Amino acid sequence: MKKFFPLALGSFLLLLIGSGAVLAQTAASLATLPEADTLIYINTQRILNEAAPRLLPEQQLADMRKSFADIKQFAGVDPAKVDYLIIAVRFRKPAADLSFQPPEFMAMTSGDFSAEALIGLARAASQGKLRDEKYGTKTLSLMTIDPLVKEAEKNPLLKSFTEVAIVPLSANTIAVGTPGYLMAAVDAADGTGRISAARLSSLLRDPSVLISVAGSPWNSFGKSFGLQGTEPNPRAPKCDSNLGDFYAAVTMDTANFTLRGSLGADNPDTAQIMSNLLFALLRHATSAVPDKNAQTILQTIAVKAQDNEVVLSADMPQQMVLDLIKTQMTPKKQEAAESTPVATPPAKRPVAKRRRRGRT
Repeated sequence: MKKFFPLALGSFLLLLIGSGAVLAQTAASLATLPEADTLIYINTQRILNEAAPRLLPEQQLADMRKSFADIKQFAGVDPAKVDYLIIAVRFRKPAADLSFQPPEFMAMTSGDFSAEALIGLARAASQGKLRDEKYGTKTLSLMTIDPLVKEAEKNPLLKSFTEVAIVPLSANTIAVGTPGYLMAAVDAADGTGRISAARLSSLLRDPSVLISVAGSPWNSFGKSFGLQGTEPNPRAPKCDSNLGDFYAAVTMDTANFTLRGSLGADNPDTAQIMSNLLFALLRHATSAVPDKNAQTILQTIAVKAQDNEVVLSADMPQQMVLDLIKTQMTPKKQEAAESTPVATPPAKRPVAKRRRRGRT
């Protein structure tokens, strides 16, 4: 036991140091993002290399790895060596005519691949539809989505999505999204209009996360509906409260999947009121779910008020999650029987008896 304790402590410290180094590297990479109102961080390394082998059957895992090998051979990218995937959403202030502006989006990924090579593949796949446009120190490749152009004539809200762009932000980092947001990403990479440290630290508060999401819905509302002014006439922000700011993440250890989350509540009294409301809603949702495994998982979620936040937490055994996945993927016998039509045998026609004539 005396020999085991130093070894275990050493392994734990090495794990913390390794996680801290990876987190610091990721945070440094994401610090060049433009400002965002909602962010989703997907740790593809942990999901594909650690979580998937624990959840997928052996055959599905082998099929997934074969698909990765095919992708690497065709595109030169091994998905298992992609560092992360970031999805960012930015809301916009109203235009000068006070028309509502749809939000902009961007997806960015980095890893062991050549961004320029991926641009070349996209260019070949577009069959000449990509056109280049120089912006700052980068070259954006843009493409118009013709079906959405026709739809945007009927629905103006689709106008922002009629054009998509792709740009290599570094040798091994590539981004795709709405052209205006990618231009902001180029500016941020050059040092202008970068994401706030507070927003980034909220997203990456846990170094062992599988997936996390953070956002500020009230600030998004304030932008979209003119509380912060319009594009040509900005005004001082009106939503300085953290009310509604949220964070949620799923992590994993040797035995459990862990859910952690928080919801900004502005002050302790509001936090307690929101906590009571969320607890009641969660219990009602649990009783309304018919699946027993899903009920058990929902029952593990704890909700409590903590200072100016509502904190959510749950530790779900991996076997419990695996059982739930198997239950959802396995077709129910009763439903299968009901969906299979039962052949009705054709009705038998009565056989007419032949009447015999007597001899005369």
